[in-house]
Amino acid sequence: MAKDNDNHMEIDSGRRQVLRGALAAATVASASGLSLRPLYAAVAKPEVTKAVLGFIALTDASPLIIAKEKGFFAKHGMPDVQVTKQASWGTTRDNLVLGSAGSGIDGAHILTPMPYLISSGKVTQNNVPTPMYVLARLNLDSQAISVAAEYADLKLGLDAKPFKAALEKKKSAGNAVKAAMTFPGGTHDCWIRYWLAAGGIDPDKDIETIVVPPPQMVANMKVGTMDCFCVGEPWNEQLKNQKIGYTAVNTAEIWNKHPEKSFAMRADWVDAHPNATKALLMAVQEAQMWCDERGNSAELAQIVSGRQWFNCPVPDILPRLQGRFDYGNGKIVEDSPHVMKFWRENASYPYRSHELWFLVEGVRWGKFKADEDLNGLIAKVNREDLWREAARELGVAAAQIPQSTSRGLETFFDGKVFDPANPGAYLASLAIKRSS
Repeated sequence: MAKDNDNHMEIDSGRRQVLRGALAAATVASASGLSLRPLYAAVAKPEVTKAVLGFIALTDASPLIIAKEKGFFAKHGMPDVQVTKQASWGTTRDNLVLGSAGSGIDGAHILTPMPYLISSGKVTQNNVPTPMYVLARLNLDSQAISVAAEYADLKLGLDAKPFKAALEKKKSAGNAVKAAMTFPGGTHDCWIRYWLAAGGIDPDKDIETIVVPPPQMVANMKVGTMDCFCVGEPWNEQLKNQKIGYTAVNTAEIWNKHPEKSFAMRADWVDAHPNATKALLMAVQEAQMWCDERGNSAELAQIVSGRQWFNCPVPDILPRLQGRFDYGNGKIVEDSPHVMKFWRENASYPYRSHELWFLVEGVRWGKFKADEDLNGLIAKVNREDLWREAARELGVAAAQIPQSTSRGLETFFDGKVFDPANPGAYLASLAIKRSS
């Protein structure tokens, strides 16, 4: 009898999970004006019900967390998905190389360039490649570059030139100067290098760049480990709230509507489980729609603040999620256009032109050779075709599915222009670089 009761409890629990997913999906569909597919539509059954996905405690991991918490994974036939916290991007890489069969992970919330660095063996042990696929972009915008409180009088912003003079003065007194980012060749490395170089600071010669995991940035700034850092939220807001430093730049001020994190998986897992991959993608896409609804921001912040997720106070998460940016240097923007975007502005679609920019920056700083076939690598790693299939099956309107794999010309705050059709011209225009 006890066993029978346990079975009934399991069935009831499963029903509740599916119903929660259906209700959340209906809310998203209504708010987004979409016509999502029926819950029990005739679709290919996933080959498995489980995948192990990693995440770092950053606001842009929210779509994976919400897909789990709100039942979107369960709704699409993947109730056993595990979303597991990773200690650092290096740990994420190592666990992707292992795969879940080796007690690692199958996919992850990840810095956009990392699947390319892993697939090409640039950052793996003995340079052995682990083929990866980028399946979706998780967000646009809303990372930040923060500086220590000792530079409060400079009130630094987009122009890093005053910072250069301050760093030179500090070095002349015999003190080290350091800039922290989260992974060599990752997005945060790209943003802080771009900002420094635009201000005449060579990130390899004028300042030492160091690697610090996102959740450890604030603690390291507190003990004076670095002079500045680049990381995603909520850690810049937390730094400001603790009066340890201030935000100099929202990265969208460097490049408006810039690509940021991606959802990527091991290629062998995707190839072996095409239906399950589509199910995961559809769940993530729905979660992105949910995350993008302003009315959900407070609940989103409450969910991700939990110990198993960010373990971070809601006041450090919510303001910038809602678009209120108090830089901590006297600058306050109440409704910033540079708020994090999860779905709108085609945030979820992984443009191949954006992948190319990151790889060209990799050439700029010596991560890739100038003669490497970058477009060939993108063709192997970027699976925007799978994104389109999932979006169509989900019922996303054709108008919300980009017609081109390129977003076209991209303009940066210093006037530099990246033309995906002529990346060499962009590279040639940059004064500070390691490669031509």
